[in-house]
Amino acid sequence: MKIEKGTLLLSEPFMKDSFFKRTVVLITEYGAEGAVGFIMNKPINVQLSEVLPDAEGTADFPLYFGGPVQRDNLFYVHTAGSSIDNSIEIADGLYWGGDFNQVKELLKRGEIKNTEIKFFIGYSGWSEGQLEDEIKEKSWIVSKVMKEHFKYKTAAYLWRAVLRSMGKKYAELANYPEDPSLN
Repeated sequence: MKIEKGTLLLSEPFMKDSFFKRTVVLITEYGAEGAVGFIMNKPINVQLSEVLPDAEGTADFPLYFGGPVQRDNLFYVHTAGSSIDNSIEIADGLYWGGDFNQVKELLKRGEIKNTEIKFFIGYSGWSEGQLEDEIKEKSWIVSKVMKEHFKYKTAAYLWRAVLRSMGKKYAELANYPEDPSLN
């Protein structure tokens, strides 16, 4: 499958990298210079209200570890589309970024739910050719994103759920133990 904005990367079952072990990464930018994406299934034990105390209505919004790059920055992906100016569509009905003041106002008024927006600390990035090399080395399985993947309630099971949705060949991978020697 071709890599592009809106592509999902699923780490291979035995990846040891502590940042990417059993992760689902949503690619939000892809081009000749490289790729940018966010880990969708690594919630951290911090709520948005703890990072943005002046942003009302954020108590029920979890933060996710987006990746090891720029971990002092906040990013977001959402389904609010035209409600947030300057959003970049990355897949059908799925957007990245946009006017943060509008986001805060939507949160304050309760007009955006935690199933419609995900906030990330940091991002995942690859330089020119790096991601393609990692895919050739079979470090990543490439899939298409679907809105239901974005809204998936239990982040811990997203990796397995996406693999199972890809058919029998991949569904078998979803059941591989993290450490086969313990089987």
